[in-house]
Amino acid sequence: MKLADWSLRFYRIPYVHTIHWANAVEKEGVYALLTLRNEHGQAGHAEGTLKATWSGVSPAMLQAAFDDILIPQLSNTDMSDAQAVARALAPIPENRLGKGMIETAAQLLRAAAHQQPCWRFTQGQAQVDVAWTLTRQPPAQMVAQALEHYTRHGICSFKVKGGQGVKTDLAVLRALRDALPAHCRYVVDANSHYTPAQAPHYLEQLAACGVEYAEDPCPLESLSLFESLQRQSPLPILVDRACTTEQDAERFLQAGALALSTKPGRIGMGEAQRIRQRAAQHDAKTTVGIYAESALGTLINLQWAASCPNGLNAFPAEQTFYLGLTASPLKLALSLEGGAIHLPDQPLTDNALDLTGIAFKLD
Repeated sequence: MKLADWSLRFYRIPYVHTIHWANAVEKEGVYALLTLRNEHGQAGHAEGTLKATWSGVSPAMLQAAFDDILIPQLSNTDMSDAQAVARALAPIPENRLGKGMIETAAQLLRAAAHQQPCWRFTQGQAQVDVAWTLTRQPPAQMVAQALEHYTRHGICSFKVKGGQGVKTDLAVLRALRDALPAHCRYVVDANSHYTPAQAPHYLEQLAACGVEYAEDPCPLESLSLFESLQRQSPLPILVDRACTTEQDAERFLQAGALALSTKPGRIGMGEAQRIRQRAAQHDAKTTVGIYAESALGTLINLQWAASCPNGLNAFPAEQTFYLGLTASPLKLALSLEGGAIHLPDQPLTDNALDLTGIAFKLD
């Protein structure tokens, strides 16, 4: 199967509320949609989230990378062979987002060539349990938001953004446990806010609050620091920021990692799958992390999340950010009920998309 045509489209979607990330404050999201087509006109899609402090690329930069470097690498590549696509892209340094989008779109293209949705093509499940991410806000607002999504959608797993100070983080967790049923689950992501000296006490406090995983409590680039911290920690440390490649995963696993975050929206399904395989070899767990996806990106990434073997998931997929957007690139709303998203039983086609009112062109 050869690549016959491709396109890159851009769109922006305002948020319902201003979002306070660890490294930015935003009122909207900017996205890129990559479409790859084979000689029979079948298509595979991938969404990229464009943020200066996350992906490090602008729309113009991404367009130039595809035009000048990435797409030419695929000219003689058999798109039906996932390893061949990975080999074609491997010589290109950097360009993590663009290469990841290609591997994801190619995976959906292979499924479309078999007239199947990707989740069925990879023998996955038809529904995926999901978690809601509580971004940095005053504790009362975070609790109110958690209650809203528990009541409306049945979501009972929450990723809590920490880093507001130890006292505030703990106040949020205690308030959540008081307000929500006892079966609700929590991961706390401090986005490396605390120092290595603060981290051991912080981890003890999180464990006392019933938190299941602590994501990036402090900078984890030092493997010796991580190994010591995990050895002393009363709960597993979920490695995110410092683990974006298969090689990173192996280094952390050798250092005793128990859980790794995989973000197909950040690194693509191909690299995410390679990290998942490494984790399985070490009896470690993985999560499907948030990358501020739209409903379209959520639908795409959940195709991969659906194929995760039983027992390997550390936590429900963090793929509900789209609920905080004011518009969707999809004509039909995602089916979210009982804390799970039910995946459609047909491939994602252009007929399912609607970029009216949100798309923009480069100057």
